[in-house]
Amino acid sequence: MQNLRLDHVNVRTNSLQRMIDWYGKFLGLTSGPRPDFGFPGAWLYQEDRPVVHLVEVAEGGGAGTEQPLKLEHFAFIGESWPEFKQLLDEHDVKYAVNEVKDMCILQCNIWDPDQNHIHVDFALSGSQS
Repeated sequence: MQNLRLDHVNVRTNSLQRMIDWYGKFLGLTSGPRPDFGFPGAWLYQEDRPVVHLVEVAEGGGAGTEQPLKLEHFAFIGESWPEFKQLLDEHDVKYAVNEVKDMCILQCNIWDPDQNHIHVDFALSGSQS
């Protein structure tokens, strides 16, 4: 397969509006058009692409399987570590920073309101706090 790229991540939640608000505030994603699938949810866009799909489920709702979910994290590329750090600090958002020198990136690990792990990567040069 050639020209393969990640299209979107689908996240289940029982707090849909809270998740929409969080992804908007901290990752700059905006809610946009979503087909009528017959169940509640939201598509969150980065520019013109719906990159995070939220599906509202009842507490403990499953994805059609009895197996536990195994997605460990998904990631975005950020532009300004100092600005992102300031936003997180202003809102007392827990985060952990990891320098990956072999890849020349600084990873900022955060968790959404449902405790899904996300990291935002920044170019390592000039990224220190």
